[in-house]
Amino acid sequence: MISFDIMKLPNDFVPNAYQYFEQLRQESPIHWNGDGSLILTRYEDIVAVYRNPDVWSSDKKAVFKPKFGAQSLLYEHHTTSLVFRDPPDHTRIRRLFQHAFTPKALIALEPRIHSLIDGYLDQLADRKKMEVVSDFSFRLPVEVVCDMLGAPKEDRELIRDWALQILGALEPQISDKQMLSGNKAVENFKAYLQDQIATRRRNPSARREGEILSDLMTAEEEGSRLTETELLHQCIFMLNAGHETSTNMLSHGIHEFLQNPGEIDRLVKNPGLSETATEEVLRYQAPIQINNRLALSDTEIGKFKIPSGTTVHLMLGAANRDPSQFPEPNLFDIARRPNRHLSFGLGIHICAGNTLARIEARMAFEKLFQRFPKIKLSRPAELSDRVRFREVTRLEIEI
Repeated sequence: MISFDIMKLPNDFVPNAYQYFEQLRQESPIHWNGDGSLILTRYEDIVAVYRNPDVWSSDKKAVFKPKFGAQSLLYEHHTTSLVFRDPPDHTRIRRLFQHAFTPKALIALEPRIHSLIDGYLDQLADRKKMEVVSDFSFRLPVEVVCDMLGAPKEDRELIRDWALQILGALEPQISDKQMLSGNKAVENFKAYLQDQIATRRRNPSARREGEILSDLMTAEEEGSRLTETELLHQCIFMLNAGHETSTNMLSHGIHEFLQNPGEIDRLVKNPGLSETATEEVLRYQAPIQINNRLALSDTEIGKFKIPSGTTVHLMLGAANRDPSQFPEPNLFDIARRPNRHLSFGLGIHICAGNTLARIEARMAFEKLFQRFPKIKLSRPAELSDRVRFREVTRLEIEI
C-alpha cells in the first residue's frame, strides 16, 4: 500500500504529481490521510461527491478556523467567498454574478480580448522573444477581469500580488510568513475596494453600465441582502479567481503545445481544433489540482463508510487522467472527444467564469500559433512549488 500524506508531501511531488496520482488511483483510490481526511483520485468517486451537495458541503469554516484563526482576515475572506458557501447563500450570491457571464455580455467582451492578444503578439514580433507568464498569460485574463470590475490599469500588478498571497494560503501547509502576508493582502485588498466603492458613491457618474462592482453596489442598495463584507469579499474572489486559473491555463497550454510541436501543426492546419485543444489543455494540466468537500452526514464512497465531518481532497489532476474515463490519459491530444474533464468543477459550484476562460484560451492558442507556428522554448519552464494551484512561474519563448 502506498504511503502518502497530503500534509507531508515528498520533495519531488510537483514535478512527479501525475505519477503519484496514478499510483494512488491503482493502489489506494480511497486513501485515508494521516489527519483522518480522505484523498480521492478516481473520476467516478469525485463526480459522485460533486453531484451530491446535500451531503458534501463546500463550507470550510470547520477547516479554516484552526488553520487561519477565527478572527483573521484570511478566515473572513475564505469563509465569505462564493466558492466556500452552501445554498441558500451560494445561490443568492451567485445569482448576482450571473449577468456578467451571459452570452450577450461575453460577446461584448470578444473584441477587447482580440485586441489585447494582438497587442501582445505585436510585442513578440518586435522583440523576437517573450516571457509568457508576465507578458501574455497573466496580462490577458487580469486585463479582462479588471475591466469588468472597473479596476484602474495601473493597479493590476498590485492586484496580482495580493491574489497570489491570498490564494497561496489555501495550500495544504503554509508557513507563518505566508499567513502574515496573506492576512495583510486581504487587509490591503479590502481597503483598496472600499476606496473604489466610496469613489462611486460620492460620484454616481463614475459607475459604468455593465461594471460588476457598480452592479453589485446597486444590488446591495436595492435590498438583495448583500452585506458590505460580502460585497468586498466577492469582488476579491472574482478578481483572484478570474485571472489566477486562467493564467495557469494559458501558461500550461502554451508549454504543452511547445512540448508537442506536432499538435501545433494540427492546430495551424485546422484552426477549428482550438475548442477541443482548450479542453485538452484543461484536462491535461488542471489549473486547480485539488478541491475539497466536507461530509455533513454519514455516507459511503465506493462501499467505504465515511463518517460525518470527514474532509475529502478531490484530486482533480488525478481524475482528469483516469484511464477509465480518458483513453491514453497521458497523451496530449488536441482533438480528444469526448473530454468531460473536471477542471471547472461540476454541479452547483461549477466555475461561473468557465465560458469566459474558454474564450480567452481558444483565441490565445489560435492566434499565437497561426501567427508564429515555429515558436520554440528558450529554456525549460519553471514550476511553482504550489500543489493546489498548478502554476508555471516562468516560460521563455522565442520566434
